Parts: sequence; structure tokens; C-alpha cells
Amino acid sequence: MNKKIDNYIDLISSHPICLSINKKDLETAVDLFFSQMYPICEKTENLDTKRIQITTIYKILSDNISKLLNSKSKADEIIDQFFQKLPEIQNLLYKDAQAFLDHDPAAESLEEVVITYPGFYALTIHRIAHEFYKLNVPIIPRLFSEYAHSKVGVDIHPGAQIGERFFLDHGTGTVIGETTSIGNNVKIYQGVTLGALYVTKNLTKTKRHPTVEDNVVIYAGATILGGETTIGHDSTIGGNVWITNSIQPYTLVYYSSQMKLKTIKEFKEPINYVI
Repeated sequence: MNKKIDNYIDLISSHPICLSINKKDLETAVDLFFSQMYPICEKTENLDTKRIQITTIYKILSDNISKLLNSKSKADEIIDQFFQKLPEIQNLLYKDAQAFLDHDPAAESLEEVVITYPGFYALTIHRIAHEFYKLNVPIIPRLFSEYAHSKVGVDIHPGAQIGERFFLDHGTGTVIGETTSIGNNVKIYQGVTLGALYVTKNLTKTKRHPTVEDNVVIYAGATILGGETTIGHDSTIGGNVWITNSIQPYTLVYYSSQMKLKTIKEFKEPINYVI
């Protein structure tokens, strides 16, 4: 048996892709970040527990960023810059949570938004990942975003710029590309794609994804493509539309299809759906 297992090891190890970072540890850091951003309120806060968790986050980040940059001092400098930004990130997230509460009649409290809303979870991780992205940390911002993607089905590239009071309702199936720019007070529903008009490697580091200005509402299933496409402020984009050109401010865009209604008695035989 041992000989067989050794053979399997040799087969697996024959063409390895060696990773310099620990994916599992970094996913643990994401979970710890979330618990620290939204701690359970207690009469007596356990400072020792908080210190242990922050130390764990720091060590995970330091170990992995150091390996990526081949510099412990540079890694520590980046981590310090990130933590200095955390109050600003928390302020943005409070405004986001309030937007969820204000816009969704089903939301009864900020606590409910923070604990149960997949769109808010994805947005929390995005705002953390985006800060590391701005600090030019390789791989880790994308790992954070894809961890959130795997948990709640919302795919936000860490490079995407998102303004204040962003409301992402339901969120499932939503894709927001790297160079997307979203203004303030924007509402997006499930299944929306803010993507590139076409994909080719020579477009790297160019503006490939849309700009969405302030006070825009984008309903479920809409697809908006292209780096030159701008959705003007105070516009409403209806569900299931396909947009590849800019839309002027104060515009309503909607998809119209013909629907016929008949009584069941008008059909000679029932409609059978086979999947």
C-alpha cells in the first residue's frame, strides 16, 4: 500500500505549480477581518481575544505579502498603510449598510443586513480587497474577492471602483469587472454584468468596463459592456437589457417584448415542458 501511495505522490509531484502563498490561511484572514469589522456586542469586550485575532491577521498578511514581494519591511509598510485606512473603510461600509436598510423594505435592521445579506458580504470583502489592490499587492486582493465569490456568488474584481451608499440587492450572479467605475447612491440587482465588450490580452491595464454615474438603478439581468460606455446619472436600466453604448442622464431604458394571454380552454392540448 505504501508503495502505491508513494507512486501516486510521484505522479502528482511530476509537474507541480509551486505556490508562494497559503490560500487557506488567507481565507482565514478574510473571516477574521469580517468578525473584527462587525464584532459581537458584549458588555465586557475581551481585549485579549481581539488582540489574538488581529495578531493572527497581521502574521498571515506579513508572511504571505513578504513572500510575494521578497521583502519583510515592504510587507510591514503595506500592512500598516492598510490598517490606517480601516476607519475610512468602516465608514464607507456603514453608509452601504444604511443604504441596504433604506432601500430594501424586507430589511429590518443594520444587524440583519450585516449578518444575512450576500451583497453586503461581497461588498465588505471588496472594500478590503480594493485597498490592497491600490497598494499594488499582487494576487491577494483577487484571492479575497474570489473567496467572497465562492461564498455568495457575487464576482467583484478588486480593481473596481465603487462609490458611497452602494446597494447590491440579492447579488447572485452579478459580475463587476476590473476597470468598472460606479458612482454614489447606485442600486444594482441580481444577475447584472458590468463587463468588457470583448476580451483580448493587449487590453490589459486599459479601461475595458463601463462607468456608472451617481443615482443609477440597474435591474436584474441587465448587461452593460465596454470601457467607453457610460450610464448617465439618475438613469434607470430595466431588466434583461443589453447595452454597449452610452446612455444620457435621466434616461429610462427598458426591454419590451410581446406577451399574449389566453385562457387554458383555448388550447387544444396542454403545453408540456420537457427538460
